[in-house]
Amino acid sequence: MMAGQQFEGRFLGVLGGMGPMASATFMARLTALKRASTEQEHIPAILWSDPRVPGRPEGYAKRGPDPLPWMINGLRCLERAGAKAMVIPCNTAHLWYDDMAAAIGVPILHIVDAVVADLRRQGVNKGPVGIMATETTLKLRLYQRQLEALGYDCLVLDADLHAKYCADPIALVKENRFDEALGPVVDGVNVLKSQGAEAVVLACTELPLALPLAQRADLSVVVSDSIDALALTAIEWYEGRGG
Repeated sequence: MMAGQQFEGRFLGVLGGMGPMASATFMARLTALKRASTEQEHIPAILWSDPRVPGRPEGYAKRGPDPLPWMINGLRCLERAGAKAMVIPCNTAHLWYDDMAAAIGVPILHIVDAVVADLRRQGVNKGPVGIMATETTLKLRLYQRQLEALGYDCLVLDADLHAKYCADPIALVKENRFDEALGPVVDGVNVLKSQGAEAVVLACTELPLALPLAQRADLSVVVSDSIDALALTAIEWYEGRGG
């Protein structure tokens, strides 16, 4: 073996920092969900965690700096470092998916595709599904377009409840105030369940941090966690079972 060849192979690139705890949690879940009997069987990954990326909702609405150049910079740095596929554990960032995908030469595994696969993995193939996300993600119908095309009916909270049960907890998580975020997110899930949701998608990567795995068993509804869904899709890619 020539010098250097032993270090070659596929690496996963993780464009993080949006927010920092969400991308750190993605890395932890990528490890926890990978079946491995030795540490060498886990997935080689490079995390680019740059919390200086401007706010995505503000940027998309032209109320703040454009985050796209920052995201493309991170993706290109990951590509130069050897990443052969990318994931972005931030749902709202996927509003720029086409521009980001065009800027690099390796695939970006789409978080909405990952959630669809996760819903099907959990036996939810159609019917009413609740979506909890940022206001921007919901208004731009990032999830609704694809889910409705596949036969799902999307349910969202009204404006007042969204502020209380989604926007406020997301802000609390960004401040590392996880315990305060738990109750409102549980209430939001229960409202959507009362409206007929057969599953609820945590379509902002701050929300799984507010609603830990141990707290989901008592909800009596399928929960699709966009962090875990993306991690499982990344594992499928690495094992040659995905795109």
